[in-house]
This record gives sequence, structure tokens and C-alpha cells, in this order.
Amino acid sequence: MLKNLVLMLRPKQWAKNLLVFAAWMFAGKYTDLQLGYLALAAFTAMVLVSSGVYIGNDIFDVERDRRHPKRKNRPIASGAIPIPVAATVSALLIVAGLGVAFLLNKTSFSLVAFYLLLQVAYNLKLKAVPVLDVFVIATGFVLRAVLGATAIFVNISGWFLFCTGALALMLGFAKRRNEFILQGNGGESRESLAHYSKPALDALVTVFGCGAAMCYGIYTLESSTAKLHPSLIITAPFVFYGITRYLLLVFQQDEGGEPADLLFGDWHIVGSVVLFVVAAGLAMSGLTLRFLEP
Repeated sequence: MLKNLVLMLRPKQWAKNLLVFAAWMFAGKYTDLQLGYLALAAFTAMVLVSSGVYIGNDIFDVERDRRHPKRKNRPIASGAIPIPVAATVSALLIVAGLGVAFLLNKTSFSLVAFYLLLQVAYNLKLKAVPVLDVFVIATGFVLRAVLGATAIFVNISGWFLFCTGALALMLGFAKRRNEFILQGNGGESRESLAHYSKPALDALVTVFGCGAAMCYGIYTLESSTAKLHPSLIITAPFVFYGITRYLLLVFQQDEGGEPADLLFGDWHIVGSVVLFVVAAGLAMSGLTLRFLEP
């Protein structure tokens, strides 16, 4: 029971919430532990609320999940966790997450509450609407990045938000592509699949992968953060490599169904993430590259 309760929370998905720390790092505040605690509180709020949302989604989709080749093994779909128990845990997590967000500030609470309402709308209706379904998911990623900024009272670059959104759209359409390949367009386990086609999904994954790389490249050159820390450009190759590697796995091996599995399972992507963080830390700490000097 304990193992299934933990699995029901989808701890692998908590990696998405690490976006909350982006503002703390790229604002050059990562040495300020007090702001770090605020960022950690925002991360905790999103972990609690998002896990509660995942459980609610599994309850709502229990019959469809039972017809899915992989999701049928989830704790709720398999019957390992009774629905009343799952609903109680979901409610407690959401209330706790909103409480933590409220203790941060009103803006952070509003963002977390909006995220929750958006997910409710997604589960009730929007997930059945092609394209809009993935855009709603991507909006959740952008809200995480904005939450990290509001929690520590700093601004965040529009180019970084564009990059975050494009990256999330790439992941979302890659997930739909994987589902389409596994199940076809019958829509038995996801209604919106009936409106997609493989060529369209291939194009959408490619477009937003290119868009994410382009937006991040511009961010490292033209954002206010880049103006203060020109060496930020050294982080770009790791972003480009990670995106390229992900696209290779999506198109060559039809991966993408579970982005978190690729993040933790492919050493190329893991390595690019680790090196990206190291490079960002060096750039924000004052590393100077001679050819970037005036």
C-alpha cells in the first residue's frame, strides 16, 4: 500500500517543478539562502498541488487508463488504491499546497490557484480538444517558471518564458506522438488522438523543438540577464544538445511517452542537464570569456 501511495504521487513528475528554481539561479540570487528557502517553498507548493492534480486526473480517467497498455498498471487503474482513498489524499495535497503558496505571497497563491483551475478545466473538457490540450500542459510549465520569480520577488525574461513554453510544447506533442503510435487514432484512451495524424505530430514536435532552441539562444544574447552576464552563452550548447538528443530518441526509437523516463534514463540528456547547471552557475558567478569582452 505504501509503495502504491508513493507511485500514485508520480514522484518522477516532480522534476517538472524544478523550473521554479530557474528565477533563483538566473537572477543571480543562488547565493542568497533566504531567497533559496522561498524558492524551495514554491517548489513544495507545486509538488503538493501537482501530485494532487495527478491523482484527480487518474480518478477521472480510470476507465480510459484501464484500456491503455501502460497506464493500466497505475495504482488507481489497477485497483491497488481504492478511489475514496485516492480522492482523500488528492484533496489533502491540494489544500496543503495552496496553504504553502498562500504563506509565500498573494501573487504566488494566485498563480498556484490558477494552475489548479486550469488543470480542472483540462480534465473536464480541454484535454479532448486537439492542440489546445497540449497548450494547456505547456501553460503549466510557464506558470511554474513565473511562480519561481514571484516567490523571490524578481523579474523573469520573456525570452526564457518563450523557451520554456516551446520546450513544453515539444515534450507535449512528442507524448501525443508516442500515444498515437501505440494506440492509433481511435481515441480509446485519449479522445484528442482521433484528431491528430503522425505527420502533423512529427511537424509539431520539430517546430517547437527548433523554437525552444532559438528562444534560448536569443535569451543568452539579448535578455537583461545576458547583458549582465555575457558568459551565459556557454550554457546554450548543452540546451541544443539535450533537445537534439531528445528529438533523435523521439523519431528514431518512438520515445517520448514519458518525458521523465528519458530525463532520468538517457545519460546523454542527464549529462547535458548537469553540465548546463554547472555552466549556468559559472556564468552567473562572474566567469568572463575574453572574446565576449568589449
